[in-house]
Amino acid sequence: MTTVIVIGGGLAGTEAAWQLAERGLEVHLYEMRPHKTTGAHATDRLAELVCSNSLGSKLPDRATGMLQQELHTLQSFLIHCAEKTAVPAGGALAVDREAFGQMVTEAITTHPRIRLIREEMPRIPVDTPTIIASGPLTSLALSDDIARLCGQEYLYFYDALSPIVEASSIDMSIAFTASRYQRGEADEGDYINCPLNKEEYLQLVAALRSAETIELRDFEREDPHFFEGCLPVEQIARRGDDALAFGPMRPVGLRDPRTGKRPHAVVQLRQDNLAGTLYNLVGFQTNIRWAQQKDILRLIPGLQNAQFVRMGQMHRNTFINAPVLLHPTLQFRGRDDLYFAGQITGIEGYAGNIATGLVAAVNLARYLSGQSAWVLPPETMLGALCHYVAHAAEKHFQPMKANFGILPEPPPGTDKHGRKPAQMERARLALQHSLQQLADARLQQPIF
Repeated sequence: MTTVIVIGGGLAGTEAAWQLAERGLEVHLYEMRPHKTTGAHATDRLAELVCSNSLGSKLPDRATGMLQQELHTLQSFLIHCAEKTAVPAGGALAVDREAFGQMVTEAITTHPRIRLIREEMPRIPVDTPTIIASGPLTSLALSDDIARLCGQEYLYFYDALSPIVEASSIDMSIAFTASRYQRGEADEGDYINCPLNKEEYLQLVAALRSAETIELRDFEREDPHFFEGCLPVEQIARRGDDALAFGPMRPVGLRDPRTGKRPHAVVQLRQDNLAGTLYNLVGFQTNIRWAQQKDILRLIPGLQNAQFVRMGQMHRNTFINAPVLLHPTLQFRGRDDLYFAGQITGIEGYAGNIATGLVAAVNLARYLSGQSAWVLPPETMLGALCHYVAHAAEKHFQPMKANFGILPEPPPGTDKHGRKPAQMERARLALQHSLQQLADARLQQPIF
């Protein structure tokens, strides 16, 4: 019987371990807790939900709901556990954290083909097929070894993320598209620019200065110093009235087409996905509380009706430059029997983490049995996520969660009311066809 190694007992790791074992492989699952803690976890249970007990909306017309339905169709072990331990939460799939963790732990530890090893794995195994699902708080030793394998420049540690907005919600009667000095920089593409006059700028600065921020957790305070190029925008605002205007909001090289003049300040938005449906606010990393953050960002002219896919946030994290290093199958480009799964791939959200564990496991099992790789259709939410991390812009790659903006555009002529239904139906048919082509018994029939 072939032995495989899974590193990390979180959502991605436990899903991967279960899927591999169910396909007849002997799995050694390494989890360093409780002997070595992360600072974020509170128990020694597998698949512990650290930040929230919700896997997101379960409504079929929501991105996470669509992803959950796909995982249900794909016989996800953890989605089954979540549904069995669900608590009332309106339209969301929320769980009893203790019951969920306990159910996953018991199932993993009693599986005849899974051996749970409570030890740190400090290095990437050389001669054994492996899935690395070590999470955003990967141990220092393993991080160093991943950096050795991938190249230090492809392993990222970040403290802050900029908000992402739906392009269709930007008021283009105020905002305008241009590069500085109209150079049309091909490696960065044109920006959407939101111009501010002096009064609008000072109002924004005052709001940023007075905003309430989210308190960092103890393990995130260990290194309270941020990279200068990654400073939270509210910290820059506190340096002086002109700090932002000479920093991320500098207007040089730009002219507002409405006035023909250079604005006092400008907020630039950069395209965030291949379809051009999502844009991130350049240099607007922030730790402001989310409810207040929306109100403040909507003070920016052109963003008064903005719909945010992701709010700015700040925390310690580790992820690889997946577009350089991974195939859409989550297979490492430099080693055929090595796969990555979970947040370290750049896919965020509980459901997304579970999904990557499933994809990596199925593909590793297929590789070991000499079968072709399984590439999910990009029309599906899970396929779109895998496509995103493998094909996003390398220079500006940032983590992404499930959202409709990463799906291909619906058929031409689809009106705005029919957009989501068309994408959902297309995804359902694409997944159905993919499963028929795959002919994987474990994905074709219930296993619980």
